[in-house]
Amino acid sequence: MLEVREIHKWYGPFHAVRGVTFAASRGQVVGLLGPNGAGKTTTIRMITGVFPPSRGTISIDGLSIRADPEASRRLIGYLPESAPLYPEMSVTGYLQYRARLFAVPSADRTGAIERALSLTSLEEVRHKRISALSKGFRQRVGLAAAALHRPGLLVLDEPANGLDPTQIRQMRETIRSLAQDSCVLLSSHILSEVELTCDRVIVIASGRVLADGTPAELRQRHAPESAILIEIADAETTAATIAVRSTPGVAEIDPGPSENGWRTLRVRLRQTKDASPSDQLAAVARSLHNVGVVPRVLTPDAPGLERVFHSLLESSAESPGAAA
Repeated sequence: MLEVREIHKWYGPFHAVRGVTFAASRGQVVGLLGPNGAGKTTTIRMITGVFPPSRGTISIDGLSIRADPEASRRLIGYLPESAPLYPEMSVTGYLQYRARLFAVPSADRTGAIERALSLTSLEEVRHKRISALSKGFRQRVGLAAAALHRPGLLVLDEPANGLDPTQIRQMRETIRSLAQDSCVLLSSHILSEVELTCDRVIVIASGRVLADGTPAELRQRHAPESAILIEIADAETTAATIAVRSTPGVAEIDPGPSENGWRTLRVRLRQTKDASPSDQLAAVARSLHNVGVVPRVLTPDAPGLERVFHSLLESSAESPGAAA
């Protein structure tokens, strides 16, 4: 559906995007991650046709953004970080206006609006003025408008920005529903949400793609460190720490704060050819048993996307000329 090949963007002498390449298809939710100034927004603006790349090609369903700008833009739904809403209009009135802008045939408009309202759970506020809605509902109105014409490519820039945890969960569910018909490309700084929402993650820094893969693949490639979480009674902390520290393969123990008489220890493990992570977990369990400590929790700690992200940025800073 979306194919981006070696795109570059210069602002005068500043090289903002440097050879970004990736492809995505319908049914996928692809996350675009990067620190401030990484080139994410510039990349999104080139994909949505706000301005052309200085070099490289972008095509949507086989149509070139440069050669067929109008036809390709009809295939795009775009929700910028600040949704472009008219506060004096009702929700349904605004969607009717957007349907005309996107040239949705008059015979199909009612059905398209009803579908968009249903997908974004806006039926209960359909007759309200947008100015009377909460931030979460306004974001959903923007998303409904972007998805109204059933675009092949739906581009979302920080769709969960400013939402509370409940609204973020609802937004996540809505995005997954929209991906049934579209390729969804979203940019977000909320790493936990990207991990929960996206099928693939593309990490960008200094205008380059550092990594591209599923969250599980990125964890395996870029944060292979193994760790164990142990939850024990406060009174057993010293005995448990001494016993675990003496276990072969243990690199470091990070004690967490005490909460209601319990403490969590994060045990970092050295990689070794002689013992698998499950073998090391069993060895730690034996060490605790030998000193009479019975943990409430003893479980592997899978590295999260945040650790992957920071590992990639650190590697990029050490070798700024390299792109993975």
